[in-house]
Amino acid sequence: MSIQVEGLTKIYGTQKAVDAISFSAKPGVLGFLGPNGAGKSTTMKMLTGFVPQTSGTASVCGFDIAKQSLDVRRHIGYLPESNPLYAEMYVKESLGFIANVHGLHNPAARIAEVIEQTGLGPEQHKKIGQLSKGYKQRVGLAQAILHNPEVLILDEPTSGLDPNQLIGIRQLIKDLGAKKTVVLSTHIMQEVEAVCNRVVIINKGHIVADDSLQGLKAAHAGQSLEAIFVNLTNR
Repeated sequence: MSIQVEGLTKIYGTQKAVDAISFSAKPGVLGFLGPNGAGKSTTMKMLTGFVPQTSGTASVCGFDIAKQSLDVRRHIGYLPESNPLYAEMYVKESLGFIANVHGLHNPAARIAEVIEQTGLGPEQHKKIGQLSKGYKQRVGLAQAILHNPEVLILDEPTSGLDPNQLIGIRQLIKDLGAKKTVVLSTHIMQEVEAVCNRVVIINKGHIVADDSLQGLKAAHAGQSLEAIFVNLTNR
């Protein structure tokens, strides 16, 4: 498995944000769902090495997130919900900076490939601060995939996009999931149905569902994913 999580827990003061969760993910797109405050972003931050776990273990591509953090980061691409970007940098310049951080051997060729893949060609010579929300999301995705990681963690990658932008980003995520392990956090159920192979639902720090999309619907008498989500997270 590309991601293996066993009893992962995170406590902030007296609050258990994540409570002994276990799941795994392999190549494909895993929808990681839950209401606000359920523990989704905290879990993603632990998997990417941004915050340490309180207890439990997790590995990415066989590397332990606590003991082999640098190896984990080499094999993972992360697009956080806030999508921090250098607004004063030009698109191509920012990708060059990220390529240097990762020490890519042939950065020019890889940058050109990723610009093509993410549809950034028309905007590559603009400053990031001048871009639309949709293109800024594409820059964030381009930075996340630039070093060709085996695992991608995407936290609300389509937040605030218009319908045309949604279609393009969803297709890109689906294409990436054909070869990589993608963990996608979103509140948009249509997005999950469009791109995800499996679904994990977390509520109040606990996993309440872990199944294929078809299996989840079959277990809930063919209800819509939205209805299933509401039933499982209103308890």
